[in-house]
Amino acid sequence: MSNYHIKHLEEYWQVYRKSVRNPENFWEEIAEEHFLWRKKWDKVLSWDFSKPEVKWFEGAKLNITENCLDRHLATRADKTAILFEPNNPDEESQHITYRELHERVSRFANVLKSQGIDKGDRVCVYLPMIPELAVAILACARIGAIHSVVFAGFSSTALATRINDCDCETIICSDGSYRGKKTIDLKSIVDEALESCPGIKKSFVVKRTHTDVVMKEGRDIWLQPLLDNASPTCKATVMDAEDPLFVLYTSGSTGKPKGMVHTTAGYMVYTAYSFKNVFQYRENDIYWCTADIGWITGHSYIVYGPLANGATSVMFEGVPSYPDYGRFWEIVEKHKVTQFYTAPTAIRALAKENISYVDKYDLSSLKVLGTVGEPINEEAWHWYNDNVGKKNSPIADTWFQTETGGIMISPIPYSTPTIPTYATLPLPGIQLALMDENGKEIKGNQVEGRLTIKYPWPSMARSIYGDHERYKNTYFNSFENMYFTGDGALRDAVGYYRITGRVDDVIIISGHNLGTAPIEDAINEHPAVAESAIVGFPHDIKGNALYGYITLKEAGEGRDHDNLRKEINQLIADRIGAIAKLDKIQFTQGLPKTRSGKIMRRILRKIACNDTSNLGDISTLLNPEVVKDVMAKAII
Repeated sequence: MSNYHIKHLEEYWQVYRKSVRNPENFWEEIAEEHFLWRKKWDKVLSWDFSKPEVKWFEGAKLNITENCLDRHLATRADKTAILFEPNNPDEESQHITYRELHERVSRFANVLKSQGIDKGDRVCVYLPMIPELAVAILACARIGAIHSVVFAGFSSTALATRINDCDCETIICSDGSYRGKKTIDLKSIVDEALESCPGIKKSFVVKRTHTDVVMKEGRDIWLQPLLDNASPTCKATVMDAEDPLFVLYTSGSTGKPKGMVHTTAGYMVYTAYSFKNVFQYRENDIYWCTADIGWITGHSYIVYGPLANGATSVMFEGVPSYPDYGRFWEIVEKHKVTQFYTAPTAIRALAKENISYVDKYDLSSLKVLGTVGEPINEEAWHWYNDNVGKKNSPIADTWFQTETGGIMISPIPYSTPTIPTYATLPLPGIQLALMDENGKEIKGNQVEGRLTIKYPWPSMARSIYGDHERYKNTYFNSFENMYFTGDGALRDAVGYYRITGRVDDVIIISGHNLGTAPIEDAINEHPAVAESAIVGFPHDIKGNALYGYITLKEAGEGRDHDNLRKEINQLIADRIGAIAKLDKIQFTQGLPKTRSGKIMRRILRKIACNDTSNLGDISTLLNPEVVKDVMAKAII
């Protein structure tokens, strides 16, 4: 029996029991049999959640790119590693083989080295979904530099915050990007960000859109000429198992974004293992994850997980609606995609369109469907299952986080019977627990509680960059000796898990985690705004949308409300990004608060969701009369 590739339910249970009975032996066996090591570990695992400190494969030496590239050259040199599908369907697809990718990564790594970038240096990557994005992060990993990818839809302010937080001295960016019909000037966003990033010494610029850009002398360098002159061979830097691989930012429910630090060996082992099982990947499959590499899904399931398994990974630059709503399905047919992994948001948007956009394409190559970013609602699940999978391709409804590094809960296709809206069962090695508010574990089935994990897994983040105390407070202080996910979940009669949503103030919009605090901070900068509170409400397409309750200062009282709404949303777009704009803005006389001054978002959430039948006891509020006023003016 191979622990590495589970093929039926009985085998899943055998492997799962083994993985929790003796986790160290389980992961040691997988690490030993499936990866290249320069030196074996001295110890599989040491951990202490009270500090918190976790180390996997301590003392081992390796380079993750040798596992993703070099070791495939003997048997898969001419196999497509990355299949790039451009935004414009008239532009040719690129099939980048393992040999070519190895050479491109080596050239890029040599460029970085020649510019003085060394092991441990942080490199910000702000690129659209073009091959250079994957090449850039692998080049960083090749020489031991720590990559920090920022999603190229974020504003200059959000970019600057992340650059400064992890002390980057280098940024890799592009002149622009294509997104549907739009050409976006990314370079000017970078230029604006760098005005407040004194630490940046070098900016490497990729040509994509060939638009005119301003190049700052002494800082900005066109990348291609440097690559042309670089050597196509680059010796991989030997890394320690616990050396950082990347820092990736996730929204915090309070304050600034959190830079999650992921290390090398454990992340590699877990992402490769989870990829192989969740997608049931076989040698000649064509796998496509539609996420952006700016998110953890892209890191783990476009780049590292697939390449560590010698897979062919599709990378798509465009959007599902361009040139029409059949684009996803046209690509599936064109490349005979076997595994397709996307977000419920995309599925809901496509389900609203005419079914002919799906029906005109041959989707018979599909074997496995996946969803990621948020729980998929039942209606979207059935549409996906019936129309895309034709009831032949099981749906892996996956749950994980930036912090977990890899998928934690998911059906194993063709093994786990699926139920719409349920992520089903934990992957091997993942020990879940549901806790009540008093810190007691809720045993048995048909129960609901806070989702926690009681034992370390290899791909977990090791810290928040520059702020280990915040890491401890956020994830390990709620429940003794456990990692708290921040999510609620229920466990049904057979032990399946269903994620019920955040228990803090992070809202998932179109699969992206958005903290309410940074959005409120942006709104509160408006000179007419006194204070604000943001909550989520259900949305047909996005899953959730944002509802803003805003109290104006006296100076704002006479202002035109429609104009104010536009100005507030523009402020949010400038500070955070268009994704965080509010769908509804209600101006209020005041906000319901506890006597300690805390805004009662629970009440505001119910009003936004038009669920006011039971608001609980509001008599203890500092200002209970405000609730009636808010309800009377609610935008439903």
